[in-house]
Amino acid sequence: MIEWIRGVLAYDFMRNALLAAVLVSLTCGTIGTLVVLNRIVMVSGGIAHAAYGGVGLAYFFGFDPVLGAIGFGLVSSLAMGLTQRKLHERADTIIGVLWAIGMAIGIIFVSLSPGYKADLMSYLFGSILAVSVLDLGLMLAVAVLAILFIWLFYRPLQAISFDETFAAVRNLPVTGLYLAMIVVVGLAVVISMRVVGLILVIAFLTIPAAIANMFSRRIWEIMLLAVGMGLAFSVTGLLLSYSLNLPAGAVIILIMGLAYLLASLVKSVNSRRNNIK
Repeated sequence: MIEWIRGVLAYDFMRNALLAAVLVSLTCGTIGTLVVLNRIVMVSGGIAHAAYGGVGLAYFFGFDPVLGAIGFGLVSSLAMGLTQRKLHERADTIIGVLWAIGMAIGIIFVSLSPGYKADLMSYLFGSILAVSVLDLGLMLAVAVLAILFIWLFYRPLQAISFDETFAAVRNLPVTGLYLAMIVVVGLAVVISMRVVGLILVIAFLTIPAAIANMFSRRIWEIMLLAVGMGLAFSVTGLLLSYSLNLPAGAVIILIMGLAYLLASLVKSVNSRRNNIK
């Protein structure tokens, strides 16, 4: 087993993939906790799909699709964040429209771009084995930004996550913090697309945090558990996909999904036992 692992790590692309898994797990575990606690999964999913518009525009104008996705993702984040804050009762519908517009723009500009476009599938479904040094640099930058954001604003974020009314009464800048959080979520979504793709990234962002939230109510504990589980799931999925010659992103998400179902079952059984007692 040890020799097999050494053989796997002998390849540069596998070392890059494992490092990407570590960085994305760190980012998604921390930011995903805020997504779950603030119930903004719909917004995160909208950002993930709308970011494809940036990929299409980048291909058409001839620059790096990741940078295009970041730019489009930031604009989408602010638009959807403001929509969520200002139009509560109609937010889901408008976010769905923005989601569709972003995807449509991406598809149109991809179709207008000359040349072979097979690698575009990697942005939709992930290609962790094709992670570049530039990708790793962006992942590291976003991971550092996410940690700094949470460290600097931990108590205000805790307040708006559990009781937004109380936070407003305490004169905290609720809307500003919310929009800043949405922007960081958008960055986390975009840099994670190289690992599991824009279609499945929302699962990476939410499942580890959702599992952790079943067994803890403290934000810092949920974040630590989510980071650890995300890392375990992604490394396991990466090695399993390598040995079985399967798509890494799909295997990682499948493992996460099965873990969520198992955790839900365990929690349900424990709750029944406690009720009987």
